[in-house]
Amino acid sequence: MQKILIANRGEIASRIIKTCKQLNIQTVAVYSDADQDMPFVKEADVAHRIGESQVNRSYLVMENILDVAKREQVDGIHPGYGLLSENANFARRVTEEGMVFIGPAHGIIEKMGDKVEARRAMQQASVPVVPGSDGGVENIETAKLVAAEIGYPVMLKASGGGGGIGMIRCENEQALVQNFDSTKNRAKAYFGKEEVFLEKCIENARHVEVQIFGDDHGNLVHLFERNCSVQRRNQKVIEESPSPALSKETKENMFAAAVKAGKAVHYTNAGTVEFIVDEEENFYFLEMNTRLQVEHPVTEAITGLDLVKWQLLVAAGEALPLCKQEEISADGHAIEFRVYAEDPKTFYPSPGQLTTLAWGEGEYVRIDSGYEEGNKVTPFYDPMISKCIIKGSDREDALHKAKLFFDGVSIEGVKTNVTLFKDIIEDAGFIEGTYTTQWLQDFLTANRT
Repeated sequence: MQKILIANRGEIASRIIKTCKQLNIQTVAVYSDADQDMPFVKEADVAHRIGESQVNRSYLVMENILDVAKREQVDGIHPGYGLLSENANFARRVTEEGMVFIGPAHGIIEKMGDKVEARRAMQQASVPVVPGSDGGVENIETAKLVAAEIGYPVMLKASGGGGGIGMIRCENEQALVQNFDSTKNRAKAYFGKEEVFLEKCIENARHVEVQIFGDDHGNLVHLFERNCSVQRRNQKVIEESPSPALSKETKENMFAAAVKAGKAVHYTNAGTVEFIVDEEENFYFLEMNTRLQVEHPVTEAITGLDLVKWQLLVAAGEALPLCKQEEISADGHAIEFRVYAEDPKTFYPSPGQLTTLAWGEGEYVRIDSGYEEGNKVTPFYDPMISKCIIKGSDREDALHKAKLFFDGVSIEGVKTNVTLFKDIIEDAGFIEGTYTTQWLQDFLTANRT
């Protein structure tokens, strides 16, 4: 490919542009009114306005994006993450217009985007899934029966959901009744269909995911795991690799299951198989993300590989640069911190102008940022300012370097969660590495009383 369009914004657009420059691939950026002065617009070879600041009037308007792509005669479109990245219809349209969609085929996106269909596919492939309903639950009476069978608490989920949207924990039958119709309505509003299903709520769980990569030549490998258990409202805040709390045997079994999952759907390009892990290290399939992940730099840090480069090569029809699992190795420990413009106590967004944006320095740190000093964090999009990836020889070294790094960070003009990170990396519970998805909430409660 000689020229691609990036159907995204901010730090992921800048990240893709960086690799494209190394490969001498021209880039076309698209931007909204709110983003016209953002770094990614200047970094691309060509940039086109596609609409107003609101996301549904710009980055989600596929006709505007496709129009720019056709006028610029691009070879392919990279969707980044979020926005249209897991929109099967967009992937199909890109292909129909004679361009390459830099990701999996639209049929895979559609199948794995439906959580009920994904569960079914994994069960058929003998990949363990969380106990739950066999398919969608149409009415509250059926939901009651399923919940009674698998036991409370249960998770009520939208089959088309993702990113923590459209799911709610129900402690008992009363909560299930109260939330059933509202969850269906929310699913309809956000994902276009009201189907919901039930899963057993795994207590004291860890959220661990495995990076997979496939090509059109029958090759599929894993690139190890990432622990994403530090979460608030089901949204990831800190990710690290390797996972500090799982045995080698559990990891190997998880890798095998992830590869099996990918092969079951003939997966190509970058993907992530997400698992939930209980206290006994039993793991269950949660979902498959059919795109590049926000936290992909963690994997790049420990493997030394460029996942965007791999995406571009596979999309162009080439085989994986490393086709055999034994060719891929990991070294050291990496932790990614998502720096947000938000109140660290309430997690409410804190839009405003970045009057000061200064990062700590060191060869051990990688900053993937969508902003530069003077830019405005607007209320129109996710308020993530940057991803800060710290690499150490081991976890203890990485945490030590993270402390040094955040001591040198200065951000003014907006509230951020930097102070929260400073507290977390000195907390005994986090240092032990045995934290669960409930850990951050417990940590915040303990430190606010």
